[in-house]
Amino acid sequence: MADSPNCDLKSLSPLQLFERVTEQGEKVRALKAGKAPKDEIDAAVRTLLSLKLSYKTTTGQDYQAGLPPKDLVLINNGTAKEEDEDLVDPWNVQTSNAKGVDYDKLIVRFGSSKIDTDLINRIERAIGQKPHHFLRRGIFFSHRDMDQVLDAYENKKPFYLYTGRGPSSQAMHVGHLIPFMFTKWLQEVFDVPLVIQLTDDEKYLWKDMTIEKAYEYARENAKDIIACGFDINKTFIFSDLDYLGTSAGFYKNIVKVQKHVTFNQVKGIFGFTDSDCIGKISFPAIQAAPSFSSSFPQIFNGKENIQCLIPCAIDQDPYFRMTRDVAPRIGHPKPALLHSVFFPALQGAQTKMSASDPNSSIFLTDTPKQIKTKINKHAFSGGRDTIEEHRKYGGNCDVDVSFMYLTFFLEDDDRLEQLKQAYTSGELLTGELKKVLIETMQPLVAAHQERRKQVTDEIVKQFMTPRKLAFEF
Repeated sequence: MADSPNCDLKSLSPLQLFERVTEQGEKVRALKAGKAPKDEIDAAVRTLLSLKLSYKTTTGQDYQAGLPPKDLVLINNGTAKEEDEDLVDPWNVQTSNAKGVDYDKLIVRFGSSKIDTDLINRIERAIGQKPHHFLRRGIFFSHRDMDQVLDAYENKKPFYLYTGRGPSSQAMHVGHLIPFMFTKWLQEVFDVPLVIQLTDDEKYLWKDMTIEKAYEYARENAKDIIACGFDINKTFIFSDLDYLGTSAGFYKNIVKVQKHVTFNQVKGIFGFTDSDCIGKISFPAIQAAPSFSSSFPQIFNGKENIQCLIPCAIDQDPYFRMTRDVAPRIGHPKPALLHSVFFPALQGAQTKMSASDPNSSIFLTDTPKQIKTKINKHAFSGGRDTIEEHRKYGGNCDVDVSFMYLTFFLEDDDRLEQLKQAYTSGELLTGELKKVLIETMQPLVAAHQERRKQVTDEIVKQFMTPRKLAFEF
């Protein structure tokens, strides 16, 4: 129980303690607002004070709402060496481990919940079909409150989806497709509205580009997103630079978030410094606002109580931890989240793909020849130094980028398992595994390019026009 600190608080991580204090504070406010009996309120307050004391003892910091422990983005891999730590924040992903980030430790540090077999089975029962292979293979591995979303769905209550894209370049790479592929599946199986935010304002603030160029990239990226196959009657795509000026509901929610988050809090969460422009400091409120249904009155008929589900990569979680802290204080439900792993660079899982490094990525504009060359030349191998050694000892699928990519894009579970066994045993060579990946990626990218050719400027305009969608609220 949240109001009874009878578990061993010493066993909790700083972030888990932070979450406990936050939840108990919300309970105290709810009891007071509901005019609960005085003894019940007093007991809840005593629990809150006890939790705050435990938090200060553990962290050496006083609890501050919305300001998680300062070491939030560092995940120690079991050694004292600074270079062996994983760094994860909305702008950087780095690890010294060839297998990639330690996601189990990241779950503990961020205080989220693992997507386990029970949750996957519950999703399967709710939708009446086999879950997406991203769920089955642990590509989406962590969540916040997905059980609440399923409760709502099973009780015929509405929810909606929100995801986004920061348009930092004209061409997207295959890693950018992951959240959109999964979001499209979620929209289809649950039959719910979807809003997609293009943060062109963010890219203007962070990158060396003109505001016109940021807006142009947003429109171009919208074409790639639309080419994923979203239903125009159920999907609203918006540019911040466009929509903020036309939606009073959106701006009101931004201002509400801004009022409830201090400068110290955003510095602690995002690492901002005194030399950062004020646009960066205020931006998190803009990314938070689509989490609230009243930001889209044309879709939700002004209703404020419709919960949002956000599929995103785990590096975006700091934005939504902040949002979840603020939401109850401004009268909105907390958004739920589904977190994905990072899509690795061709050179290895130590970093995620970068749109600024053409050799780290397979771009959606690449030709079949370019795809073949990049995979053969740059895809990090888990194979042995010689064919003889490889036949004897086998390859390592945990670090082999070609196998990692097939985990994302090869939908056939049996075929993937066969490849894993053959590569691990040494029967399949690295060049042969790369050939399978090439034969998987070439038609996938070519098919996307064909769909994108059909996306006209007029279709983009229709998707990006604020309007009622095919739902009644």
